[in-house]
Amino acid sequence: MVEVYPYSMPTAEWMIDEVKKVYPDADVEVFDTTGSGDHWFVKIIDSSFEGVRLIHRQKPVINHFKPHIATNYVHALDLKCWTPEQALERSGETPFSPHEARRNEFVGVQVRRPNKEE
Repeated sequence: MVEVYPYSMPTAEWMIDEVKKVYPDADVEVFDTTGSGDHWFVKIIDSSFEGVRLIHRQKPVINHFKPHIATNYVHALDLKCWTPEQALERSGETPFSPHEARRNEFVGVQVRRPNKEE
C-alpha cells in the first residue's frame, strides 16, 4: 500500500498530530531545522516519562515514524523526550543539525539508511 500524504512536505502541524498519536497527553514542540520540511527537532514533554529510560521514551516515536522515514517523507528526527522537570532544567537546549556543524567541531552522528537501488 502506498502512503498518501496530506502535504508535499511535512508541516509542523502534521508532525505534532503524528507525535500526539503516540503520546496524546504530551506537550509537543517541533522545529524544522533546515526549512525543507524533512529535518525535525521534536521536543516531547510528558510526565509519563518519569523513571523511563531514554530509549524507551524515543522508541515508540521512532517506530511510529518508520514508514514516513522509509518513504523519505521525513528524513531526520532529533528527539528530546523529557519529563516536565527535565524540560525546565534544559530549557535552553537547541536543535541538533548535522548540516550546520562548524568545521572541526564534533556535533554527533547521522545514520543513513542504505540506498536499496545500489
